[in-house]
Amino acid sequence: MPHPRRAYLVWSAGLLAYLVGVMHRSSFGVAGLDAAQRFGAAPAVLSGFIVLQLLVYAALQIPVGLLLDRFGARRMVLAGAVTMAAAQVLLALATSLPLAIAARVLVGVGDALTFISVLSVVSVWFPPRRVPLMTQLTALLGQLGQVLSAIPLATVLHSAGWTAAFLSAAALGVVAAIAVAAVFANRPPGSPAPEPAASPREVLEALTTSWRQPGTRLGLWTHAGTQFSGMVFALLWGVPYLVAGQGLSSTTASVLLTVLVAAGAIAGPVFGEFTARHPLRRSWLVLGVIGATAAAWAAVLLVPPPAPSWLLVVLVAVLACNGPCSAVGFDYARTFNPDHRRGTAVGIVNVGGFTTTLLATLAVGAVLGVAGGFTPDAFRLAWLVQFPVWILATVGVLVARRKARRFLAEGGTHVPPLREVLGRAERERRREIRRG
Repeated sequence: MPHPRRAYLVWSAGLLAYLVGVMHRSSFGVAGLDAAQRFGAAPAVLSGFIVLQLLVYAALQIPVGLLLDRFGARRMVLAGAVTMAAAQVLLALATSLPLAIAARVLVGVGDALTFISVLSVVSVWFPPRRVPLMTQLTALLGQLGQVLSAIPLATVLHSAGWTAAFLSAAALGVVAAIAVAAVFANRPPGSPAPEPAASPREVLEALTTSWRQPGTRLGLWTHAGTQFSGMVFALLWGVPYLVAGQGLSSTTASVLLTVLVAAGAIAGPVFGEFTARHPLRRSWLVLGVIGATAAAWAAVLLVPPPAPSWLLVVLVAVLACNGPCSAVGFDYARTFNPDHRRGTAVGIVNVGGFTTTLLATLAVGAVLGVAGGFTPDAFRLAWLVQFPVWILATVGVLVARRKARRFLAEGGTHVPPLREVLGRAERERRREIRRG
């Protein structure tokens, strides 16, 4: 087992690369008006930047997973950091829309290389019991990159200008690349050497085998059903909905987004610990979060706007649980696949949430356009596009769970019914009371 201090040092370098990657990902969001003026772009064109970035990210997940299994996490994270830094230099110097679009495509490419590569190293450097918690902490702390773009980057942008702001972002990317090159490592010293690079035929077989593994598909449907609603809300449509659809001030909307971050910070470690303690009950957590999210949205949409403030706070708090819950999908990929296929499996899982996010983002915008724009009634119709996604994901989770349990049973692992687990817990609680 690697020394804990070295493990945390390696993890910290990977976390820094991911955090800076999130800053790169969200940096264009704070510069929308400046971009419109610099490139002469209409609002519809600017919104396309977000969709394009999601599309690139989602499309690359399976190829990145295959490359991760072939070349290792260190090369992938380093390549991602360098690519995003170069993209920010290009954006800093760009004066035409095609160059700006090319820069954002490169950001999407580098971003796609980073997260699942960092997660693969977490699973090697930490004991299996701590991997779910470290996965949650990685996802949670990495989101602080949004703070870097919202405050320091925005401050430089509005004081020193476009070029200085994005060159500063590129410089931070170089720092992350140096940290990765200095201390990041694929595996602890003395651990078994990786298998030789796979041939194209073996790569295709790994992809096919990973997909056929029911645990991988369970992870994909988990990610697809839990990530999209909170991400669509935070990434694009949340603030317009709260302001134009609910009549809140921009300041109040910002406070609710702060609640989103804070509630996610609480939910992440709790979900990680639950996943570690009850690996055979992960699907119930997933189904519970999907159900709670659908119920919260139904309650808000059934109330004529403006909805009560407390109800909007409940909605945002429930949405905050979706990001941490989506990480359970990566845990399925890790526990149902051998080491040499984990990168591929995680890539397959990651496709799920980003595909549904992309589709929901486009669908909400399309309904708003047809229903009359940014009006309360149009938003009530637009958010209904989420419910078919939840239904599909729930069916996918239930079907894949049944097949995964059959796979475990064939390997000698018994998954007791939930009522048996609850009954056992209740009997244990009564014994504790009698002892007390």
